[in-house]
Amino acid sequence: MPLIDTHAHLFDDRFRMDLSEVLERAAGVVERVICLGIDRESSMQSVDIARRFPQVRAAVGIQPNSVAEAKPGDWDEVVRLAESESRVVAIGETGLDRYWDRTPFAAQEEYFARHIELARRLDKPFAIHCREAEADVVRMLRVEFEKYGPIRAVMHSFSGDLATALACLEMGLFISFAGMVTYPNAQALRDVARAIPLDRLAVETDCPYLAPQPVRGKRNEPAFVVHTATTLAGVKEVRVAEIETNTTRNARRLFGLGEA
Repeated sequence: MPLIDTHAHLFDDRFRMDLSEVLERAAGVVERVICLGIDRESSMQSVDIARRFPQVRAAVGIQPNSVAEAKPGDWDEVVRLAESESRVVAIGETGLDRYWDRTPFAAQEEYFARHIELARRLDKPFAIHCREAEADVVRMLRVEFEKYGPIRAVMHSFSGDLATALACLEMGLFISFAGMVTYPNAQALRDVARAIPLDRLAVETDCPYLAPQPVRGKRNEPAFVVHTATTLAGVKEVRVAEIETNTTRNARRLFGLGEA
């Protein structure tokens, strides 16, 4: 079964000259790619790419590190796209980030709450960016969970500890791993991955970033998600086909994709 790359940034300039070729290379490996915006412009570009390429679906949002640069009307455009575009299957990426200091934390929290509310109102999943803010993300998710029950969301490019993963699983979230899980110094992350049930696991590239170890140093692209799936199969001591079957089924369910 082909994989689903649940998090990609195909609007990035590094794909500007050869996006068609990139997606052709992915065709034998990946049945769907979710292209996520990080601000107004990239959200619009993600929708445009999804219109042009049948295997792509879009997500729209303002990433926490982009919140400080958001202009009046940017959020309204994200909402409009989410409400009106049939190829928008998710909200995000959104979340919290204490590693970079580009956006005051209170503003990040406000926008994270906006994305969560929009996703709930539209009955769409949302994709969470979390960097050195695990306790804060769990705190805000806990408020949502206690009010409304299980949360339809994914922790993208997970890099946290087991306690964070278990808290997210308890609230209904999926956990997605990117190329970092393949790196030689990422044994702690592989230990976390080992504990994630197969029915809550997802894979992604976060391309053009985080190329997996076998292609590290290159521009990442959707076809390379197979390396992450292969590593997860080794970690969980199952066949790669089991990772493919389960992560694809999970992504279809999370994003409402149906069959390919």
